[in-house]
Amino acid sequence: MNNEELVAFLRKNVILVSCIVASLGIGLLLYYRNDELPDAEKVLGERQKEGELLAANIEDSADLKEQHAALVASNEAITERMIHVGQLAENTGYFYRLESDTGTKLSDPHQTPWNPPAKSAAKTNFTAIGFTLSAQGDYAQLIDLLRKLENGEHYCRITTCSLRPVGTDTRGGPLLMTLSLELMGVQ
Repeated sequence: MNNEELVAFLRKNVILVSCIVASLGIGLLLYYRNDELPDAEKVLGERQKEGELLAANIEDSADLKEQHAALVASNEAITERMIHVGQLAENTGYFYRLESDTGTKLSDPHQTPWNPPAKSAAKTNFTAIGFTLSAQGDYAQLIDLLRKLENGEHYCRITTCSLRPVGTDTRGGPLLMTLSLELMGVQ
């Protein structure tokens, strides 16, 4: 077969020759790109995960402004209930207000010496400020004092509590309660 016969054959069978050339091109392309297939699948998997994460973030961000506002309001409410370490008069005044509200007689409510946390300790926003006090009254008044401490305007944790009768009358007489407690505060 010479060149003229080959050109005549190609002109006569253009579709067949085009299909053979396209098939050979596609075959060669698949052969050379086949080793890149696992890497492409890995990239596709990573991109799908990123897309799912972005879709979840978009869905979760719908109420983000309202949630932020709720957190800010909650933080302000918590901060309002904190006492300050250096305000001794206001801190002990809180207990005298409780005394007048409950009808008990408080003696010597004082703030225990405050030791700042060690430098190696974990940093916290709030600190526990210790107080000791003694209260005298009947059983109902002392229980009312404990309830008002528990549900009062400041966060309170009672660390120790002892209750004993005053004098020799052990039935129905006045009781003496000695408390050690901590109020949550800021420095």
